[in-house]
Amino acid sequence: MSLTNKKIMCIVGARPNFIKIAPIMGALNGAVPLTLVHTGQHYDSAMQELFFQQLGIPKPDINLEVGSGNHGWQTGTIMQRFEPIIDENNPSLVLVVGDVNSTIACALVAAKKQIPVAHVEAGLRSFDRSMPEEINRVLTDQLSDFLFTTERSAKENLLQEGIEEKRIHFVGNVMIDSLQNHRLKAIPPIETLKNLNKKILLKELNKNYAVLTLHRPANVDNPLVLRDILLLVQSISEQIPIIFPLHPRTNAALKKNGLLEILEQSLNIIFTPPVGYLEMLGLMDRAKLVLTDSGGIQEETTALGVPCITLRDNTERPITVEEGTNTIVGTNPNQVMVAVHDVLATGGKTGCIPELWDGKAAFRIKEILLN
Repeated sequence: MSLTNKKIMCIVGARPNFIKIAPIMGALNGAVPLTLVHTGQHYDSAMQELFFQQLGIPKPDINLEVGSGNHGWQTGTIMQRFEPIIDENNPSLVLVVGDVNSTIACALVAAKKQIPVAHVEAGLRSFDRSMPEEINRVLTDQLSDFLFTTERSAKENLLQEGIEEKRIHFVGNVMIDSLQNHRLKAIPPIETLKNLNKKILLKELNKNYAVLTLHRPANVDNPLVLRDILLLVQSISEQIPIIFPLHPRTNAALKKNGLLEILEQSLNIIFTPPVGYLEMLGLMDRAKLVLTDSGGIQEETTALGVPCITLRDNTERPITVEEGTNTIVGTNPNQVMVAVHDVLATGGKTGCIPELWDGKAAFRIKEILLN
């Protein structure tokens, strides 16, 4: 199927989607009519506008304004609001990215309407069905006609799940396209902290700090688990200052369970509101190490050559461990501290840039779609 002179509808719903869609829309712009649909799954309007501005994404043509809710409600509401959009616009293809609820919801509506689906970041597997994102990945791939993969292991996963080989295309990683396009524009950490009125000694920002991100339900929804992680982070901060941008989910959990005081009492933990893409890129690029439970940050730190310690028991991005700078440690305090000590003592894993993480993934997607 060639999409020349046809219409492509691109779907975004949350911050990671914005980073992935930016280079794709940039590559396709002018080659084929595009419609950008924002489901509103990420509902912080100020942060959304900042990401769109920094990444050069045009204002969404359509906003479903779904907002927050549990998985079933959110997925179902997106489907209900997206179906009439499909009927009205009649796109030739619906392009979805990543693994959020918007991804599976819009892919399912399109497939039922007999409209081809392209899934960017297909085939990634943690093999942990307790993760909602894993369910979204598996089902979206089954519905998709074009499956664009970021690493070669993804193809094997898809073949084992019965996906036809001709539908699978190894194109590289569009998140790295965005990173390479914007690395020189990244905002230095000192500027970010000044803008947030956070006081920290300038000398401590010379690659002598860590960045922490935390948002996975397994880590933040259970107050006992979250408290243990915070106490562990507090211990790490005695060895190296930690900058901790708070995800809205994490911030809500901290307030609900009375755990903010652990951060407030820790002089070497600088916690901030959510930050923009260029701010986060600057924080990671100059960090000594990053602690995270985010899949995307595992990839970005590998591309930046910054050691990453992943506070999960598994990853759907194995190439970041096999070739990159990522180490999987879970949340066991002893394992985490050993990994941190290794980075502080030796500099940690250096890694290499994985195959086709060269900033050109979006153009490969364009060539395949336009045939």
